[in-house]
Amino acid sequence: MSYSVVIPTVGRPNLDVLIDALVAGTGPDPCEIIVVDDRETRLGPAAARNTGWREARGDWVAFVDDDVVLAPDWKERLWADIEGLPDDVGASQARIVVPLPEDRRPTDAERGTAGLASAHWITADMAYRREALARAGGFDERFPRAYREDAELALRVQDRGYRIVRGARVTTHPVKPATFLTSVRDQRGNADDALMRRLAGSRWRSRIGGAPGRLRSHAITTAAGLLAVLCGALRWRRVAGALALVWAGRTAWFAAERIAPGPRTAGEVVRMAVTSAVIPLVACWHRLRGEVRHRKARP
Repeated sequence: MSYSVVIPTVGRPNLDVLIDALVAGTGPDPCEIIVVDDRETRLGPAAARNTGWREARGDWVAFVDDDVVLAPDWKERLWADIEGLPDDVGASQARIVVPLPEDRRPTDAERGTAGLASAHWITADMAYRREALARAGGFDERFPRAYREDAELALRVQDRGYRIVRGARVTTHPVKPATFLTSVRDQRGNADDALMRRLAGSRWRSRIGGAPGRLRSHAITTAAGLLAVLCGALRWRRVAGALALVWAGRTAWFAAERIAPGPRTAGEVVRMAVTSAVIPLVACWHRLRGEVRHRKARP
C-alpha cells in the first residue's frame, strides 16, 4: 500500500510550514507531495485537486488544504488510519480542530470556521482511495470555490458502494482571516447550493448532515424590503410603512441572533447590524444567479 499527498494552493504563507511538516514528520513517507498552484488558472480547488490526484501514483490520495497545521506524527497517524481498511471503504476523514479564543466568546467569523470541526467529508484533511476517486470521476469542477465540492464528491463515492470513515488523526484548522464584509462575500455559496440541488436532489442537505438553510427567511425579508420601496415609489404610504416595519423587524431579529453568541464588542455589534441588513438581499441574488446558471446542470 502507498499514498500520495495533494495540496491545492493559492500561495498562503502556511504552505512552506505545511510542506516542512510533511517532509520532517515521523511515519511512512508519501510517494510524492503534489502542490497545485491555482493562482494562475483560477479554476478553483476542485480542478486543482483533480489535477493533483490524476498525477498521483499512490493507492491512496490524501488531500490537505494549504492553511491547516499538521501534527509532527501526521504521516504515522494517516498510515494507521488507512492501513488495512477493507475494500469497501473509499475514504478516511481526519478529525478537524479549530482553536478558538479562550478569553472571550468567538466572533461570527470565528464561529463560521469552527463549523468545520463538525462538517462531514471536508477536504481540509481527507484521504481517498484512488480507485474510488477514479470510479466517481473526481471532483466536479463546476464548483468554483472551496464550498460544497467536497460533500458532493463524497455523495457520489458513497452512491458507488463505498463507505467513508473517520480516522483517529487530528488536524488543526486555524480561524480564517476575516474583514468587515466577509459574511456578505460568503453568500456566494448560495449559487453553489443551487448546483448542489441539481446534482444531489432536493434533500441534499439532509444527505450531507447539514443544518437547514436560511434562504426562505432571507427571501421573505428581501421581498418585504423591495416591496416597501416599490409601494413608496407608488405613494402607497401605509402599505409601504407596514412592509418597511416587517423588513426592519426581521432584520433586527436576524442581527440579534448573530450578536447574542458573540463577544458583543462595539465593532462586532456594528458589523453584525450592517451585514445583517445586506445579507438577505445578497443571498437571494446569488441563489437566483445560481439557479439560472445551473438550470441545465445534470449529475
